[in-house]
Amino acid sequence: MANGEISLLIGTTKGAFLICGGTDRTGWTVRGPFCDGWPINHVIGDGDSGTIWAGGGGDWNGAGVWRSTDGGETWEVTRLTKGTLDDWAANDPETAKFLNWEPQNPPFGDMFTQIWSLGFAHGTLYAGTKPAKFLASQDRGVTFEHLDGLANHPSSDSWNPGAAGLVLHTIVSDPQDPQKLWIAISAAGVFASEDGGKSWERRNRLSNAAQCEGHDHPAAPRDGETGHCVHNMMRAPGDGDLLYQQNHHGVFRSADGGRSWDDITGGLPSAFGFPLRVHPRHAETLWTVPLNGDTRGRYPPDAAAAVWKSSDGGRTWQARRHGLPQTACFFTVLRQAMAGDSRDPAGLYFGTNTGSVFASLDEGESWQEIARHLPTILSVEAMDRV
Repeated sequence: MANGEISLLIGTTKGAFLICGGTDRTGWTVRGPFCDGWPINHVIGDGDSGTIWAGGGGDWNGAGVWRSTDGGETWEVTRLTKGTLDDWAANDPETAKFLNWEPQNPPFGDMFTQIWSLGFAHGTLYAGTKPAKFLASQDRGVTFEHLDGLANHPSSDSWNPGAAGLVLHTIVSDPQDPQKLWIAISAAGVFASEDGGKSWERRNRLSNAAQCEGHDHPAAPRDGETGHCVHNMMRAPGDGDLLYQQNHHGVFRSADGGRSWDDITGGLPSAFGFPLRVHPRHAETLWTVPLNGDTRGRYPPDAAAAVWKSSDGGRTWQARRHGLPQTACFFTVLRQAMAGDSRDPAGLYFGTNTGSVFASLDEGESWQEIARHLPTILSVEAMDRV
């Protein structure tokens, strides 16, 4: 991709894809699949260098991070754990020959099965896994080390898996301070580090707990804390530590780096949803995609798609529907499947489990479908090549 071009980095159940929109975010073209068809949970890019990383894997492949330094033309994988493939091939020369398999010794054995999230900040590539471990690479994804401060947290014995397992799915960094990190685990909540991941503080306290009493949902806030099944989290732009999270049961805001959270779900049609996006310049502007509920089908309320926008930090919400299907719409937008660029006006993008990608070039006011018939979309990120 050339300088000035926008690329959407798409993770799916059948590999990674790139959707390129040129310098003017039009004429979108689809490239892929990449990464040998591995399940890819998250794809991110570094706009300065053009490097793209794709994390994924599973029981068959084991976990790994793929890397491309030439805009997706070629890819190289760093395998981190072994999979069923290795056991089969090691004991069956015919299978090994058929699969072009060679003996390997992945550095983390069978410690985890998948890479679920990636983050790149201050020259360090971070990775979150299933089950929840935290890794870091100082050589841009060639090798990784396990930062065991999170695994040794005193609460780790009490962490409970969500429906997809115990996954570390969100990594948030401070653009000014390389020592400050936040991560989210389903279902253990939010953790923060101020020493580069060596130690962690659990941050799930609910500041307006009295407004959240009376829920009988198992993921609802209780005992003075938000529900621990976080679905997505973002840091708002600016000097403060303003965070937002979409939870299994509500949307929450923290003005103090997660030390306390306010429930800002009021005005939304449902407390359940997966993705969340914050404006690249306006800290009070954010978007989410509510779904009708975790046990009611996990599709848009009334089967009519809408992206809900707040321009006042979640005090009020408005639905944005123009260009989105308003009848018989039963798709799901998963936790990492909504992204944005930093242009003016800001572009927004989301992918569905039915293989469609929608784009808005006017900050969510109107939408267009720019790709369809892809595999189940697990993640969407935008990379602006500078």
